[in-house]
Amino acid sequence: MPLTKAEKALQIAEVVDQLDQAEAVYLTDYKGLKVGQVEDLRDRFRASGVRYRVVKNTLLKRALEQAGGYDGLLEYLHGPTAAAFSGEPASAARVIKEFVKANSSASLALKAAFVDGAVYSGEEIDTLASLKSRDEMLGDIAGQLLSPISNVVGAVQNPGATLASILVAMQD
Repeated sequence: MPLTKAEKALQIAEVVDQLDQAEAVYLTDYKGLKVGQVEDLRDRFRASGVRYRVVKNTLLKRALEQAGGYDGLLEYLHGPTAAAFSGEPASAARVIKEFVKANSSASLALKAAFVDGAVYSGEEIDTLASLKSRDEMLGDIAGQLLSPISNVVGAVQNPGATLASILVAMQD
């Protein structure tokens, strides 16, 4: 049964809302996946906080145009397309990569990804999957900032600390 204009408008509005909330958008080709594999993939995405949905190409195109800034993805809207909307840029790429590795017979393919204003082709899945999450980057920065302070504190608390060794630790 074909969708009515109201149903199409509702789907476009939902996709635009998801685009507004997402940090990254991944377009996949799911052709050839079995029902059980699709359910497994959806479960993996859900566990990673990623929204995954099948959308007609024409409706997705209208939503991308309405949201603005996604022109680079329009050329990938052919064939069966499902979109993954991720709040964390690398999480969807990790799920796709792990799914393909675990299901070697699966024919899931990444068409393209839109991350931080840049379009990545499907061949760049390894690059996208290796991106650090926001929390990991903040942890690295905090560790680098706290490292010199902990060296000075350790030198001062050392029972045999002399003024010269404390000054050397502070200089380092």
